Amino acid sequence: MSDVAATLDPGSTDILGAANQPILWICAVAVFAVIALQTVIYFFAVRRAAPAVGMSETDVKTSFRSGAIAAIGPSLAVALIAITLISVFGTPGVLTRIGLIGSAAFEVAAAGIASGTQGAELGGAGYTQAVFATVLLCIALAGAGWMLVTLIATPLLKRGNRKLESGTSARASAAMAIIPTAALFGAFGTFGIQQFQRGLAATIVVLASGATMGVCLWIAKATGASWLREWALGISLVVGITVGVLVSKAGIA
Repeated sequence: MSDVAATLDPGSTDILGAANQPILWICAVAVFAVIALQTVIYFFAVRRAAPAVGMSETDVKTSFRSGAIAAIGPSLAVALIAITLISVFGTPGVLTRIGLIGSAAFEVAAAGIASGTQGAELGGAGYTQAVFATVLLCIALAGAGWMLVTLIATPLLKRGNRKLESGTSARASAAMAIIPTAALFGAFGTFGIQQFQRGLAATIVVLASGATMGVCLWIAKATGASWLREWALGISLVVGITVGVLVSKAGIA
């Protein structure tokens, strides 16, 4: 207890002394333990439900493999951002916030607003342990809003799904095919538009990545190489990162 008291001082700028408290590590481990448990539950649930929707064991394995490959690129991006923010949020804070939520832009923006209201600069002048505690509480409460929306909206969406399924089979099948596709187009379309707004460099990266994905899918369809469909996203991510580096070195903003 004396060691804990010695490292906690509201006016101190030793952020890591407060950020690496045992209680925060315990919370971080608990969060990832829950995530691991959920992963195992979903894994077995999918395998049990697969025959009912006409998926073979091979289809299930292919789906898991595709998901794992697709997660590599975003995970690397989050990991790189997380490393740069350890000095600001501490390792437990980064693991539970950036690693769990994944939206580094949202977390940093919320933290910047919270520290700014106290006359401090995030990670800079005036960023004391007291400000750090306020920032951590602020981003935790902001993240809780997402969970509340999910808890409230999920039952409503489930009711809508049941109403669609209660109709004729043809109408229900058509609706359930169109709605997820439209949602994906809307989500990724929004992300793409946001990148275009950042400037010429971001536009070049988006176009290069999109072209690579299109070429990979065309080759996979023409040659019947199903493995290329699984790796298409990973390949396009690597190409996008490479193009981004080259564009940056060329001085294009």
